[in-house]
Parts: sequence; C-alpha cells; structure tokens
Amino acid sequence: MLLPIKTNEINKLIPAVATGPQFNSALGNPQKIFQRIMISAIGGVITLLISQSQVTSQFYSLWLVFGVVFILYILWGPILEASRKNSKFKSYSFSALVDGYISDVYVEDRVENQQEQANKEGRLELVEKRRSWVVVNIEDEDGYVANINFPLQNKFNILRKGMRINCVVLSNRRDFGNILAISDAWCPEVNLWIGSYPYLLRPAFEEFVNMRVLN
Repeated sequence: MLLPIKTNEINKLIPAVATGPQFNSALGNPQKIFQRIMISAIGGVITLLISQSQVTSQFYSLWLVFGVVFILYILWGPILEASRKNSKFKSYSFSALVDGYISDVYVEDRVENQQEQANKEGRLELVEKRRSWVVVNIEDEDGYVANINFPLQNKFNILRKGMRINCVVLSNRRDFGNILAISDAWCPEVNLWIGSYPYLLRPAFEEFVNMRVLN
C-alpha cells in the first residue's frame, strides 16, 4: 500500500540540514576520510601561509578566512554532502509511505574498486576489491515496489521473506508508475532499520507510520 505524503510531512521526516547519523554516513570510509584530511591540511596550510605574506594587504582578512574554511573542511564537507543528498531526495514531485513486505532478500558480491598491482613475477594484474551487499525486494498488495541495497552486517541476518517493511518512495508521477528514489526502511516486527544512507528522522518516522497505518 502506498499512502501519499504531503510536502509539510516529508519536510518533518527528512531534515534540510544534516543530522549526526547523516554526517557519519557522509564522512565515508577511511580512504575518503584521509582524502578530506589531506585537503583540509594542505589547503589550510597554503592559504594561511599566503595570508601571512599579505599582512599589510587589504586581502589579508580574506585569505585568513579561506584558511580557516579549508581547515574546517573535514567538518563542513560531510555536512554539505549530506544536506545536498537530503535536498535532492526531496526534490521529486510526489512522495508516499510504503506499507509493504519483504518479497525476497539475498546477498551478492559487488566490486567496489579495481586497481593494477604487480605480482611476484613483476607483471601487472587487475586486483578487485569486493564487498557483500544485501538486496531487499519490497512488494505490497499491488506487486513489486522497489528494492533497497546496503552493505552486509551480521544484524541483518534476521531479515526474512514476508516481514512487514515501511519506507518512503518518491516519483514525479502521481500514480508512482516510475519510482525514482527510495529512503532507508524500517522493519517494525524486529525494530530494525536498513539502508545505505539514513535519510529519515527515525523516531519521527516510526511515529508517523504508527499514526498512518495503525489508525
């Protein structure tokens, strides 16, 4: 069952500014964090050095501000990225609450990145880094709705076919004939949240589901 959500309701479920969980998700893996630290450190040092050479210049304050901005990139970078995700997610014309069930759940290996490295014989060979992902197919009484994909963790082993599941889907069509985006999802039977990015304000969404579905 798809229950239409009003604009003012979706704004209460998905914040404009990044939350703590969204910040942590946008922060990324260790490699991405290291890249942010390097950009922050190198950019901050360079701009601050330039500012010191411009002490008598009218642009001194401007360069000083640039330096502080670069140094704080490790903080505002993930906030900006998460906020953009939230904004893009809410940019579609229509949203709906899904009250459905898990029709299938399985695990598949995906290639995260590839790189060439020399083997013992000195020849270059392609090395793939793989990661296991869970795929959850969602249906309602009218049939297939969408699927959610996320990295495998032990806590997801309790997911089973037939479990009730709730999430938000978005489309530019009023009949949701073409679903363009799907949020993270809540499995109320086991009180488990799934998804690769925490779009929804979880306590607010749980209350919203109970109000719309049970009443």
